[in-house]
Amino acid sequence: MGMFERDQHVFADAGPLDDSYEPEDIRERDDELAKYQRALQPIIDNRPTSNIFLYGKTGTGKTVATKYMLSHLESDAAQYDDVDLSIVWTSCENLSSSYQVAVALVNELRDAQDADRISTTGYSQQRVFDLLYDELDALGGTAIIVLDEIDNIGDSDDLLYGLPRARSNGYVDNVQPVIIGISNDFQFRDSLSPKVKDTLAEKEILFPPYNANQLRSILSPRADKAFHDGVLSEDVVPLCAAFAAQDTGSARQAIRLLREAGELAQAEDASTIAEDHVRDAQDELEKNQLYEGMQELTPQGHAVLCALAYHQALGEIPVRSRDLYQRYTSICDRLDADRVSERRVRDHLSDLNMLGLITVYERNEGLSAGRYHEYELDVPLQAVLDVLLATSRFEDVADHIRSTAADQNRLQSDFSSY
Repeated sequence: MGMFERDQHVFADAGPLDDSYEPEDIRERDDELAKYQRALQPIIDNRPTSNIFLYGKTGTGKTVATKYMLSHLESDAAQYDDVDLSIVWTSCENLSSSYQVAVALVNELRDAQDADRISTTGYSQQRVFDLLYDELDALGGTAIIVLDEIDNIGDSDDLLYGLPRARSNGYVDNVQPVIIGISNDFQFRDSLSPKVKDTLAEKEILFPPYNANQLRSILSPRADKAFHDGVLSEDVVPLCAAFAAQDTGSARQAIRLLREAGELAQAEDASTIAEDHVRDAQDELEKNQLYEGMQELTPQGHAVLCALAYHQALGEIPVRSRDLYQRYTSICDRLDADRVSERRVRDHLSDLNMLGLITVYERNEGLSAGRYHEYELDVPLQAVLDVLLATSRFEDVADHIRSTAADQNRLQSDFSSY
């Protein structure tokens, strides 16, 4: 017998439990899809089309809904000779400025034409924008530009001002750009400059978290395809849905929980996936989600986390937001990054609290000092540094924090204290 043998008992087809799986239909998003269809309909009618922004936390169906709607739009547009449609899709996950997004778009368009790519340095921002306008104008018709995780660009929103005005400013003649922005941050629009808010004139579609019943509806057809008959106990799918609904309302979390439970059952050579497998899978994924939650923060979120990690390394915790803000501005200056207001830093701290990464203490010292909040990490400092060290922009600062923590003997090597 070999060390590795092909599974014949648990998984029939694990594809439906993969993050990249695209379902044939989108469940539990009828209202959102109807709004999406109305927003895209002018393209078929050859009418002016508004930009579209989708908001919602990770795993609420924004990206999969966009792929589904644009696939149908592209297919239906092919029926009309007078509809010329192009779609350009760029993930902004590792892009933190309009300049970087514009370079990525130019290269995406040039890759499609097997043309030479441009480098990420050596050009002025306006030159990169001009190259992008040239590439788009060569497409003609309507060009839908999908910017996934657009909130990563933070305050660097020049592209969101330039693209919608490209035609009226004479930068393009033959193309009508339409932006579809996908954001995990409900407050992203608040961080945009007033001129960008006015220029975008976008349709907004909100994707709320799923509830337990909706998650059961999403999980059930995937489970039917993924597992052999008779493998799943009746309470497995409802329990996966309940855990995810209570935590984040994320379909992605529910699907990963179901897959992890199956893998645990497979490792035990169990004949069925039971409730205990789901509970063990939940414990395992909680640790992984901490890392993932930190990795998916925006650059501004990373800067706030970095500032708190610095205070943690020095033992200056819990720390008030006003003191934390001073450290945050120093980090931004060191990184040559844009700052946000103290109010926005408090918003980021609220997000970190919701992710379970920090603890917030409310203090009330009466008339003398009033009511205020203090913050400290709720995960090991080493776990935070591991994520920051893997993020190139914060590597040097994280390395300095690690040295500081080592001097203070404040590092923990694992999740043992969690």
